[in-house]
Amino acid sequence: MAKSETKTPKPAAKPKPATAKPKPLPLDERLLAILDREPARSLSPPEIAHLIEPEGDWHALLMPIRRAAVALALDGKLVIYRKGKPVDDPNDFRGVYRLGLPKAE
Repeated sequence: MAKSETKTPKPAAKPKPATAKPKPLPLDERLLAILDREPARSLSPPEIAHLIEPEGDWHALLMPIRRAAVALALDGKLVIYRKGKPVDDPNDFRGVYRLGLPKAE
């Protein structure tokens, strides 16, 4: 063989498409799903934020959790507790609070 045969390089293998991550639920649905795990228990917003974003910036979730909680409380889907008692007006409460599901009567 007088000519040296050169091999044409094979094209690089296409990377496998990453498995599609499930689309995250909206915050209000995630909030209810977390509270539904233990319906008899109430959780604080930081506890909920840690469950949603265990390794990330969970602090950024505190205000969105509060807004979602107020909307859900106005719809009667959850209860905002302050000092162990449900708040009278979800639009007007201050300080430390906890969130829970309404108790079945």
